[in-house]
Amino acid sequence: MISSDLVTPQHRRGKAIIYIRQSTPHQVLSNQESLRLQYALRQRALSLGWHGDDIEVIDRDLGRTATAAEHRPGFQELVARVTLGQVGLILSFDVTRLARNCSDWYPLLDLCGYKGCLIADGDGIYDPASTNGRLLLGLKGQLSELELHTIRARLTAGLLNKAARGELALQLPVGLVRAADGTVSKNPHREVQEQIGLVFAAFLQRRSASKVLQLLNEQQLQLPRRDRFGDIVWRPPTVAAILAMLKNPAYAGAFVYGRTRTLRSGGPSGKPTQQRLPLDQWRIRVNDVYPAYVRWAEFERIQAMLQDNFAEYDRHKTRGVPRAGAALLHGIVYCGACGHKLLVQYKGGTRYLCNYLRQQYGVPVCQNLPADPIDAWVVGAFFEALSPVELDAYARAVVTEQEAATRVAQAQRQQLERLRYQAALAERQFLRADPDNRLVAAELEQRWEMALRALKEAEEHATRREPTATALVPLPDELREAFTHIGQQLPRLWEQGLVTSVQKKALLRCLIDKVVIQRVARDQVRTRIVWRGGATTTRDIPVRVGALADLTGAAELERLVRERAAAGMTDAAIAAHLTEEGFRSPQRAVVLPSTVRTIRLRQRLLRKPSQSHPRRVAGYLTIPQLARLLDVSPHWLYDRIHNGTIPVTKDPRRRLYLFPDEPATLDRLRDLKARDDAQRHSRREHQDA
Repeated sequence: MISSDLVTPQHRRGKAIIYIRQSTPHQVLSNQESLRLQYALRQRALSLGWHGDDIEVIDRDLGRTATAAEHRPGFQELVARVTLGQVGLILSFDVTRLARNCSDWYPLLDLCGYKGCLIADGDGIYDPASTNGRLLLGLKGQLSELELHTIRARLTAGLLNKAARGELALQLPVGLVRAADGTVSKNPHREVQEQIGLVFAAFLQRRSASKVLQLLNEQQLQLPRRDRFGDIVWRPPTVAAILAMLKNPAYAGAFVYGRTRTLRSGGPSGKPTQQRLPLDQWRIRVNDVYPAYVRWAEFERIQAMLQDNFAEYDRHKTRGVPRAGAALLHGIVYCGACGHKLLVQYKGGTRYLCNYLRQQYGVPVCQNLPADPIDAWVVGAFFEALSPVELDAYARAVVTEQEAATRVAQAQRQQLERLRYQAALAERQFLRADPDNRLVAAELEQRWEMALRALKEAEEHATRREPTATALVPLPDELREAFTHIGQQLPRLWEQGLVTSVQKKALLRCLIDKVVIQRVARDQVRTRIVWRGGATTTRDIPVRVGALADLTGAAELERLVRERAAAGMTDAAIAAHLTEEGFRSPQRAVVLPSTVRTIRLRQRLLRKPSQSHPRRVAGYLTIPQLARLLDVSPHWLYDRIHNGTIPVTKDPRRRLYLFPDEPATLDRLRDLKARDDAQRHSRREHQDA
């Protein structure tokens, strides 16, 4: 028996715990000798005087790293046993087995020193309650933590050095394969290559992953994916699968390392989360390492389009993909007062709404502006900027459509070829099977039937699609000339409805970066267009208002109407002259004759005084005259005439309600008014009671 001055009978009354740990599952399988040495510590505990029944092994942490204690149930059990005073000795082949983090190591030393528990490793036995023991154990714990960082730094440096050369063997996406000598080539399966190329070409044409998905679903095309064993399988397309292809730089031939950053919530021991980094923050990028499906410039353009399509209006101020709404500036219009992106509201007409401050601080809405006049001026400015551009637009569209149609047709042919091969393979397997072995033959027969069914559906779909296919024909010379001068012809196509709302928004975004709007007066919105490249165009846009007094220059407008009406000009002539001088009506872009008439009548400038005077009939009183005498509103009299309280009929010749101009008429109506007042007072007292 090995003796030690530190081991006392009091220690032997407690348990001897052997703590065993390997850092990774691979070490558990490969480092068998190290594992045997740790289990052999049982013999050392016996030699120190512990009985076999008092020796326990804790090996629940095999395959777990010692960087933290939260995910190590064996270490937590050990700490709990020491806390309860059940342990007299902790044995470990090395202190690195117990902890590689001082924040876990020192609390264990404090606990062992307080509970009188010894710690032993391959070098000796230590008493954490003594100064020398705590000093040695503390140094070993610090060296253990430093060793972990040293090993990690050494391994990381080698990995980064290999990655900087583009030689690090990362997992390749579907469509790329690595040979035994380490060289990477495209998958020899031609359909796999064509389907990946189709995804990139369709996105560059349609500018949206969801529209690529729509195209693949319409053509009933599948995408190649990898199963958990790394084999190629064909599955229905999804937006996630399409985005995974579009965002993978390996398809552009680039080796990239460090596209994500690991973040931990709640400190170093928190749950790790992966954060994707923008393209310019990738740690290592080596171009032209893999065979490329697209050029790097096209890949960068695709990433910019994806970022632009991502509709995070409030957080990241992205524009979002053009949609079918009526507001043409949705996603690129900003508030000139607070600088935030404007939302679109379609209730009560199309309007641009600045709602950010109200959401954040509960203050009133910053701006609520009509969209139609702003959109109309921006479209006009877009046409002016586009007018000098001469493009053979249709020829390029024909080429693009033909290329897309060719790719789709090629994908369909390759899919049919693959399905025919699979059906033939299933047939050969079925015919080679022993017919007496019904368990195998039934399964092979079922696979053959499924392959034939898939082939039949694909052939029927291809047959249905063929009659609807239309060939793109060249344009006539006159129409080709019209498209050559696209800047002059586009407004006509725009107005005729030949351009959809989505296409209009996409065209505007080709030249316009953003639009900033701010109301400078009740009837004017200052609009500034920021063009691609930084140039700006600013103009005050007139908008509709509800009243004549809200117009800028309303006093000047009334003065001119008064002067010209006094000079004998007609309302229509005054309206035409004022429109030429830049004035307008509250609800129109021109001055209406009705607006002139309203101002003229307000100024008591009458064309036919007989029609504008209050009517007076000898011997009778009219409704307005009675209302003034009784001190009531004309509505009070009309209401009682309509419900029969006041019996009277219209005079057939004058078409007016006439009352005899006699004291009895006034007395009768005053009595009626007094009764109404008494009833109203009684109802109010009843409600108060």
